Order: sequence, then C-alpha cells, then structure tokens
Amino acid sequence: MNAASTAATEGRLAAYRTHQGLPPLAGLGGFTEAARPGLSVEESVRRLKIHHYALRRLHQIFITHITAEPVYELKMAFSYHAHLCAEQVTALRSRVGEMREPPLGLEKVPHPALERFFDELLAAPTTASLLLGLYEVALPAVRDALDRHHDDAHLLADQPTRRLIRFARIDLDDMLAYGLRAVSCTVLPEDRRLALPGLAVLRAALGAAGGLDGCSPVSGPIPAPLHSAKPFQFDGIPRRDERFPDPYNMGVNAEVFLYDSTLPLDGKVMMMFYKRLREIDVPEMMASILAETPDKPWGYYRDMTRQLWDEARHAMMGEVGFAAVGVDWPSKVRVNFTWSLGLNTQLTPIERHAVLYFIEQGLMPRTGKRHEWEVGVRSKNPLAATFQDFDWADEVLHARVGRDWFVSQMPSAHEAVAYGDRCWSKVLMGWEEWRAKGLTRHDNWWPATYQQYCDANGVTADPAALAFSTSYQSIRADLKDISASA
Repeated sequence: MNAASTAATEGRLAAYRTHQGLPPLAGLGGFTEAARPGLSVEESVRRLKIHHYALRRLHQIFITHITAEPVYELKMAFSYHAHLCAEQVTALRSRVGEMREPPLGLEKVPHPALERFFDELLAAPTTASLLLGLYEVALPAVRDALDRHHDDAHLLADQPTRRLIRFARIDLDDMLAYGLRAVSCTVLPEDRRLALPGLAVLRAALGAAGGLDGCSPVSGPIPAPLHSAKPFQFDGIPRRDERFPDPYNMGVNAEVFLYDSTLPLDGKVMMMFYKRLREIDVPEMMASILAETPDKPWGYYRDMTRQLWDEARHAMMGEVGFAAVGVDWPSKVRVNFTWSLGLNTQLTPIERHAVLYFIEQGLMPRTGKRHEWEVGVRSKNPLAATFQDFDWADEVLHARVGRDWFVSQMPSAHEAVAYGDRCWSKVLMGWEEWRAKGLTRHDNWWPATYQQYCDANGVTADPAALAFSTSYQSIRADLKDISASA
C-alpha cells in the first residue's frame, strides 16, 4: 500500500462514527488499530504452543520441588504457583484446539534450546539457584513473550487469545511479585555468586532459541548441560525447616479428641487447627504422585494439582488459626511428616492415590467434614467455622477427583476403598522403631498448647482437655485400630 492509499484509509477510519458516539468494537479498541493486520492463525498458534510448553514445564518444576524443599512458606508458594501454571496450561490447550489445530501437537518440544533451558532449571542444585532461575529468568521471559503476543495479535480477529493472555499475565505478575520478594528475603550474595554459572546457561539457552518465543535474533549455540548433565531424579523424602523439630512425633491423636463428646469445643477447634496445619504432608505426598506418574491425560495433572493446592491452603488455614488465637505453633505444636514419608517411601504412586482416596471417602459421611464444620459453628469461633466450611467443600471436590482418576482404574468403587485401606495399613507401623532409633519420644505436646490458648484468651482450661494423652500408637487417624488393620 503506497503512502497515498495509506493516508486515504486513515482518513476514512478517522471519519467513521459509531451510533451516538458509542464506544466502537465492543470496547476492544479503535478502528485505526483494528484496521491493521495482526498475527496469522499459524503464528498465533505457534506462540500459544510455546507458552503452553513453558508453563507446563514450570508446572513440573514447581511440583517436583515441593516435597524436598524444607522451607514451609516455599512449599506453599510452589503449590500455588504449580496450580496457577496448570490453570493457564488448561486455557492454552483449549485455545489451541479452537484454531484449526487437530491434531494439536501440544506434546512437541518447540525448540531444543528451550528443552535445555527447562531441564537446567529443573535440576537446579539449591533453593537459591532455583529461586533465581525461576523468578529472575524463566518467569520474566514468559511474561515478556505474553506481552509481545498480546500486542501483536489482532485485537478483533484474535480477541480470545488476547483475553487469555490478559488473565495469564495477572497470574504471572502474582507469581513474580512473590518470587522476587522471596529472592530478596532468602538469597544471600554468596548464593547468587554460586548460582551465576547456572544462570548463564539459562540465558544462553534462551539466546539460542531466539528468546522464549523465538521472536528475537538467535545469539549463539545451545549451551552444554551443566546441572542437567546427570538425569534429574525426583526426591520424595519430605524435608522441613527448623520450626518442625520433631517430625516423627505421633504423640497426639487429634481425631480421638475431636470425636470425644465429653471434651470442650474450644479444645476441638485447636485440634482442628492442628489437623489443618498438619496437611502440609498432603502436598508433599501428592507431588510425588504427580512427579512419578507419567503419560496421563492433561486433565489428570490439572485436577490433581488443584487438589494439591487446596491441601496447601488447608495447612495455611491451620497456621492462621493458631496465630489468631495466640498459639505459637513452632514452639508448642509438633507437626509430623510421618504420613508423607511413609507413603512416599513405601508405596507406589497408585498405592498412594489409593490411600488418599480412602481417606477422602472417610470424610464424606456426617461424621467427617460435616462434623468438623458443625464443631466450628458450635464453638462460636467464626474463623474456625469459615475454614471448616470451605475445607468441607474442597473435600467434596477431591472425592470427585478421586472417582475420576483413581476409581476409574479399579474393578469397583468398593474395591477402590478396600485397596486404599490395605495400602494405608502397610505404612502406619513405625511408632516403636522411630522411638528406638531416637528419632522422637512421641512427647504429648497437647497440654502446653491448650494451656497457651487458654492463657492468651482468658479461658479457664478444662481439666479433661488438659489430661488428654491418646496417641497414634494403636489408633489410626480414621479411628481404626492399627493392630487389627496390620
């Protein structure tokens, strides 16, 4: 188009008027911008597939580092960021499927340099190098690629893609805000110095790909592997920071207290806060299922990641609950990891899922999550009622996830439950061994915790609550006798 034609077109567009001056094009933009051609379907899909690959690999990286990461806050953040990545991957898959793309080809690696990039990030040898790679290199590269795609896509013809990108950028910005704050809080100058060679490999890999989206000039060859020279191995041993000094302690059976009608409601609320905080071990265990279960339909990973994130939220509910009532949980409460440790080290991924489903089914009757919500309501503690209300709703969703992805592999729903019971019975028998090895004394931490709550809230301690001393030595969390189930 010559200069005269261009000027004429621009004049016609400038003169165009909508009815009564209404905003044009449903508010998407103006006619001048809309008259410019944007990306073709082919190019838009090419970039969508790159975003998909990047976010799916980031999902994998977050998931595989949850269990072995000792810092509680980072476990929770990785759980959340894995969930956000999974939701955006789901949206991207849907959009590609709308654009003349069967077969979708979403499992293909867009560029070998990008594979090197994410393999190196996956194999980051320290928490500091992982945080730096994620939040100073990888996520900013994804964010920049999304910006370019949004700006290059036609505002009207490719509006669904632009809308998808707008929502993805909200999630990316939240992830980056947290991650950069985490870097500033935890990464020391020496950590950064030691991470420099790995960060250089990441940046060189991006250069070799022409940037994450391939829209920049290629700068150099694909770098040789550094951390990924040795194949990555998932670490299923749960680790905790110094606020969890007695992780083998099974000295307080919260469920026995909760279902004893003679014990006070405020004590039961404290036990529910403990049960929620103890759910740290569910993301640790679910991450192992996801990391060690390849080749499932994407819906499996999306649904299981949503459940993993819900369980992390539940743990933080317990943390908030204790803080709100003045209980210093790190000094009083002994949050163990025996469940995730046992399942991750003694069971196969499908057996772990079986145990998870069995527990979920036990929470569905009136004596399960509904009972906990009713306790929260009767206790006159609005925060406990709110937490248990949503905890109950989440567990109903999780039971559906179990039906969709576990029961569907079993001969029947009855056999699915029975199999989960058998699998769980295999791992809850370490009480005496742990004590004999000096790993724990199974101290009864409950009286001091309950007394601190009473003192902080001007409540007279109930003598029966203070005297509670039932452990998990012989009674499982579902109140089943361990010796009978072994």
